[in-house]
Amino acid sequence: MNLLGNLPIATFLKDYWQKQPLLIKQALPRFEAPISPDELAGLALEPEIESRIIQTQVGNQPWALRRGPFSEETFAELGDKDWTLLVQAVDHWVPEVAELLNTVSFLPSWRLDDIMISFAATGGSVGPHYDNYDVFLLQAEGTREWQLGGHCDSDTPLICHPDLQILEQFSAEQTYTLEPGDVLYLPPQIAHYGVALTPGMTFSIGFRAPAYADMIGLYADFIASELVAEQRYHDPELEENVKPGKIDATTLNRLRQQLLKVIDQPDKLAQWFGEHMTEPKYSTPPVLAKEQLEPAAITEISNLLQQGYQIILNLGARLAYSEINQELLVFADGVSVTTSKEALPIIQQLCERHPVTWHHLQSKSEAVLTLLATLCAMETVTIHDDDTDGSI
Repeated sequence: MNLLGNLPIATFLKDYWQKQPLLIKQALPRFEAPISPDELAGLALEPEIESRIIQTQVGNQPWALRRGPFSEETFAELGDKDWTLLVQAVDHWVPEVAELLNTVSFLPSWRLDDIMISFAATGGSVGPHYDNYDVFLLQAEGTREWQLGGHCDSDTPLICHPDLQILEQFSAEQTYTLEPGDVLYLPPQIAHYGVALTPGMTFSIGFRAPAYADMIGLYADFIASELVAEQRYHDPELEENVKPGKIDATTLNRLRQQLLKVIDQPDKLAQWFGEHMTEPKYSTPPVLAKEQLEPAAITEISNLLQQGYQIILNLGARLAYSEINQELLVFADGVSVTTSKEALPIIQQLCERHPVTWHHLQSKSEAVLTLLATLCAMETVTIHDDDTDGSI
């Protein structure tokens, strides 16, 4: 089951992904929302969960933003129209919502950001806007009308508002009405404007798209942190008759080659990018102990797995990997761990959000158990008793 309905994955990737919008009617037929509007509002009461309420108008002022956590009194004051509640990263808190991530398994999991859920009263909207990332909009309850406009960028005029980035002008080129089970895919920078025709919920599955400006700075910092004081600009091949004060083409080319040599390190780029793309969105990356885990911890995990326990990926955890030379580089919540390629099938199993059992491990070496013990210590995975629905 995926969000494309009957559309072949190859067709979607070739013709639509990051190219043009796509409406998929009944992509998930008979879809039933795994969370109710009241339960969503309950999440918005919690201080550790990011939530917002956008009202189309308050008094004479259009478009008002309020940030959570909220109280029950807040919702009692809103009335029955023209407001939207948005709760971020619901997949981090509700396992049944996290299962929806499997519907986009045809895309790299390290590109996933989170599942935001919005409840909109009749007339509720967040205004005409555009995003710099891909998003699948799954209608879960009620109906919502979506108008799509043209391409936008940083030069597109926005209204003057301290909190919201709403387009100053919007001209609809396409209009769709989404019902439960319908999906609308939007590539980056496409103007869109959704308005609830009836009260209902929309699930937004968004993808990470880090900005070049951020990546250049962060990668440069990563490389610079490992350089030593002796690594400096040097020019032992200077020629005669240089002109004082002139920075000539030879100098600039020399500088370029020296900097490229420092920056162009594929293994370092792979390590930094994997760590960056798996950084948690709402928690501090774990601190990985340099010492090897105690053998007792590894033995305990082995014993529990033999007793029927499973290892599962935690809600909100981010896991990816790269194969570099003869080693496997595992990225877990912003930290990288080097291990044997023998662990590849296990990591693939976890990345696909499938449990790891003793059946998967009984022929593996202690190095694989050590990796799993490390991931447990980092709280990326959990040892789970499938029979009692508990974990330790």
